[in-house]
Amino acid sequence: MAEQKDFTTSYKPTWCPGCGNFGIMPATKKAYAELGLEPHQIAMVFGIGCSSNGSNFYNLYAFHGIHGRPLPVAAGIKLANHELTVIADSGDGDAYGEGVSHFVHTTRTNVDITYLVHDNNLYSLTTGQTSPTSSTGMKTKSAPFGNLDMPFNPIAAAILNGATFVAQGFSSDIPHLTELIKKAIKHRGFSFINILQLCPTFNKLNEFPWYKERVIKLDDEAHDDSDFHKAISQATRTDGKIPLGVFYQIDKPTYGDRLEQLKDKPLVKQSLDNIDISKSLDVYK
Repeated sequence: MAEQKDFTTSYKPTWCPGCGNFGIMPATKKAYAELGLEPHQIAMVFGIGCSSNGSNFYNLYAFHGIHGRPLPVAAGIKLANHELTVIADSGDGDAYGEGVSHFVHTTRTNVDITYLVHDNNLYSLTTGQTSPTSSTGMKTKSAPFGNLDMPFNPIAAAILNGATFVAQGFSSDIPHLTELIKKAIKHRGFSFINILQLCPTFNKLNEFPWYKERVIKLDDEAHDDSDFHKAISQATRTDGKIPLGVFYQIDKPTYGDRLEQLKDKPLVKQSLDNIDISKSLDVYK
């Protein structure tokens, strides 16, 4: 059985000291090991950003894509071989900026993949510009007088657009985050975790003491994660508290469940011998 170390390559992470990615990566690898997964059973698809450099640091099938596009690639991999455990991995700019259209539409398909988003409230790979989750008034390299926009709410957006598992974790609470990732992978359908992440180099506002004063655990509030309206209420709190845990989860048929072509075996294992494409080629005559 694979151990956590078996998901690690010889490449050394290039993240800044204190980066939240140093908490998220071991939590992810620990989740894989505790679920009994082997490296060859997992495909991870990365976009562009600090977190997406993880494509070099995970020993498994890893695809380093383009900015904002990990979800369509991950969905394609899952539909081609639904026996793989497929994880898409993004930063907040990658997911909610360049990739927001893919995010919104993938939630409603309920394709059976897990989406991990590292949310540090900035575009940090490009040295600290405003991202979609930057708070109003936050001063950044691209908004030196303060961000004018209201921050994007990924939790509410995911719930409203049909995601069947929606959660939020914190990079500094590895045991809790590990359990969330395990739950997300075990869930059949589109699973989404927004992971609040420290960026000590560029984000001097949302540091550990700031989060410590605000984060709460939904488990401590006896939250009913099957209740749509309660999930939305938690996602749109106005008391300054930041909930961690599972906001919402329900069971629905996945996208793959509704495809007749996938009932017998994965596409990659199906024979092409009896497929006649001649009629499809007639259009070119």
